[in-house]
Amino acid sequence: MTVDQARQLIKEGRDLASIPKGVWKKILTPKQFNILWRKGTERPFTGSLLNNKQKGTYVTAGCRLPVFHSSQKYKSGTGWPSFWEMYSPDNITLKDDWSWMGRRTEVVSACGEHLGHVFEDGPQPTGLRYCINSEALVFVPDEEP
Repeated sequence: MTVDQARQLIKEGRDLASIPKGVWKKILTPKQFNILWRKGTERPFTGSLLNNKQKGTYVTAGCRLPVFHSSQKYKSGTGWPSFWEMYSPDNITLKDDWSWMGRRTEVVSACGEHLGHVFEDGPQPTGLRYCINSEALVFVPDEEP
């Protein structure tokens, strides 16, 4: 599969899981590839979206799936963008993650991208904190009326 073919699939929002990792490596920045496909993380308080206060939708950096909205974002003080709820639950899967000091819950996009983790120490009404890497997301501002 070529980069152009992969970009067309992303644009159409179909067959995203068929895009090979080698093609993702060409499409994404090294930081994005490390986070999305190698389950990396960015250092706290370094992400470009941490202090974003604009209204809009956060989509995944690779597959461009809408996953969070600015109305669900809050300042958690943890150093990563945090959300109290998913915008589009169909685009997110939660998985057990035993890779670091016990069980955590990994947040994965519907096409397999690692986004971050969810914890049960967030604000009401959900009590959840979706702790997400800035590099795993792209912000799409709401259109002005």
